[in-house]
Amino acid sequence: SADAEIKDNLRVLRDRARELARNDSHIARYLNLMISNVIGKAGIRVSSKVRLDDEVNGGKLDILANKLIESAWKEWTKKGNCTANGRLSFLDCQKIAIESLARDGEVLIRKLKMPDSPFGFQIQFLEADHLDEDLNRHDAKTGNEIKMGVEVDKYDKPVAYHIYKRHPFDKTYMNENEHIRVPADEIIHLYMPSRAEQTRGVSSIATVMANVKQLNAYLEAEIVAARTAASKMGFFSSPDGEGYVGDGEYEDTYNPVTTANAGTFEQLPAGVSFTAFDPQHPTSAFDSFTSSVLRSIASGLNISYHALSNDLTSVNYSSIRQGALEDRSTFQIWQQFMVEHMIQPIFNEWLEMAISTGYLSLPIEKVEKFRSSVTYIPRNFAWIDPLKEMNANVVGLQNGTVTYSDISANYGRDVEELFEQHQKEVELAKEYDIELAYQPFGANKTPVEPKIEGGEDDA
Repeated sequence: SADAEIKDNLRVLRDRARELARNDSHIARYLNLMISNVIGKAGIRVSSKVRLDDEVNGGKLDILANKLIESAWKEWTKKGNCTANGRLSFLDCQKIAIESLARDGEVLIRKLKMPDSPFGFQIQFLEADHLDEDLNRHDAKTGNEIKMGVEVDKYDKPVAYHIYKRHPFDKTYMNENEHIRVPADEIIHLYMPSRAEQTRGVSSIATVMANVKQLNAYLEAEIVAARTAASKMGFFSSPDGEGYVGDGEYEDTYNPVTTANAGTFEQLPAGVSFTAFDPQHPTSAFDSFTSSVLRSIASGLNISYHALSNDLTSVNYSSIRQGALEDRSTFQIWQQFMVEHMIQPIFNEWLEMAISTGYLSLPIEKVEKFRSSVTYIPRNFAWIDPLKEMNANVVGLQNGTVTYSDISANYGRDVEELFEQHQKEVELAKEYDIELAYQPFGANKTPVEPKIEGGEDDA
């Protein structure tokens, strides 16, 4: 089974992945790419789209409710408000979550009802080490099973998490530790399963660990060989092994040695000859070999070679665009995973608590309506050739194959924000008596009168 396969290797894989993240430049690059592309500088944003449901204004956006929700959420996401330790902003939380997912394979987020917080809600991050993979047993009373610290019912649904009260490998302050049972509805267990019955997450670096270590060993050997090749050396030999005294002796073998200086030549004793030691490194196949290994590593990480290696020497517009599009598809999968498994559950819990505590002056009976009216906007991706992409958008709009919402989503916004910003700029220009040099949305186009065939009766 999936659990039997990973149970005895989970901690080793996690430790090795962390070692590579600390000491290998390519794995560090991969984790940075995940943070910058999945999360970005602004993170995954929340946009409320609550609509009025009265008879007169039904269907129109409830601007007041939307502004209340968005401004309160923005306040909660600031540093000191969202986490129990007060150290992180919600943007920091997203970055830690995606890095832990890619490196460790999983991370725990505990949802806390905090009476001291004006919102009544905060979160706490726990590393995967808190979840004891050696805790495996069957509970005869409830019929539940504990698999690697996760208590599940007969349908394999998580019921509770048995976590260490303190980090099990932090011996800095205290050595005693104990398990605590936390109900599953208080824990967000972030991991991306690859098998249906998988209970714990595995590092995405696991598939490339062997190649990364072998590549590092090869690079080290080539660097040592290149340094040796740069230091020209040789051996003095004679038929009887004598006749050369040198400048000194090796301490261990007492063999005579001499130090060569640039531009000097030494006369050897009779019968002594010189044999040069001149290794040729790095070899001519060094670049092609390392590139081949790096391509294998990039494939295992599901990312393009040029993005992982930062090597753009052999790319053109078409190849880099194709690679960028494939990378973006991967990043968008991770973005959707983050929305469904982290951002949305946290927002739903926060919204209910913010209304319950009175921080949000909204009716609690409509909390489900408010939850379902939220749009989550991940970071956008800039195009390689913006002019070509923009022209393609214009053609798509004219043909009706794309909408303003589609295009705005590509830039990390929603269409309401786009229209609102245009309206603000037009009004601001009028206020300062400035005539804009452009007008979007075809305002300057001359409307085409429809042709009416036949007489007035036909019309």
